[in-house]
Amino acid sequence: MRLHVHLLSDSTGETLENVVKAGLAQFDGVEAIKHFWPMVRSEGHLDRVMVEIGKNPGLIVFTLANSDVRRKLEARCRAAGIPAVAALDPVTDALSRLLGQIASARPGRQHNLDAAYFARVDAIQWTIAHDDGIAAENWEEADILLAGVSRTSKTPTSIYLANRGYKTANIPIVPVSPPPAHIHRLQHPLVVGLTTSPDRLIAIRRNRLLSLNQAPETDYVDQEAVAAELSYARRMFADNGWPVIDVTRRSIEETAAAIINLVNERRGETSVTA
Repeated sequence: MRLHVHLLSDSTGETLENVVKAGLAQFDGVEAIKHFWPMVRSEGHLDRVMVEIGKNPGLIVFTLANSDVRRKLEARCRAAGIPAVAALDPVTDALSRLLGQIASARPGRQHNLDAAYFARVDAIQWTIAHDDGIAAENWEEADILLAGVSRTSKTPTSIYLANRGYKTANIPIVPVSPPPAHIHRLQHPLVVGLTTSPDRLIAIRRNRLLSLNQAPETDYVDQEAVAAELSYARRMFADNGWPVIDVTRRSIEETAAAIINLVNERRGETSVTA
């Protein structure tokens, strides 16, 4: 059985991921396609998320501290007939009764000073220090290494992954300047190639040039040059057997979720993340 599970959180979503993973482990023959929607803290953000959820309806498991956002989510789910579960309600309600206190509605409070928090901070610092091919001698320490031509969302995806606790390095693939040879011998990090369509890449690059007040027509945005650049990168990915993710129609969150899925598969976990 195939099931879409949407993990919607006003924090990182790690709590939800662990709860859903434990729950799914109780059922056989389920292909769980997990969709991560972190940092949902406004009604506008929720509206955008609900549009995406509508494309792959399934179970929504959520943690939302903001009462207005929560009420809107529950109303939208009732109207659309989508089941939604507040993952922490039974525990916080029981604790509230036993302690005689009202739970604090503060997003992500459980992450303030625990070990996972410090691990994320360490991952973020490491990732920033290894952006854009910097400190290549330390790549073996990485959990993930992203490779791709310029403007394939390597840096923002790296930072997002770092916020999930993964030390992530990234390197631009440039035909005239091949990456260090030891990239082909890395053992610990999962090396993932990022690619996109030539038209999307040209549009992004042209906007970048315009924002910098640079000439909008160079080899950087030439159709043939860009196609050759992407072809070179794809050959490198294929020659090394690296998994490839096309980011053409993916958000940063979707790209990161697909990469986390690859990490989980490598570790022997079978759930599918999308």
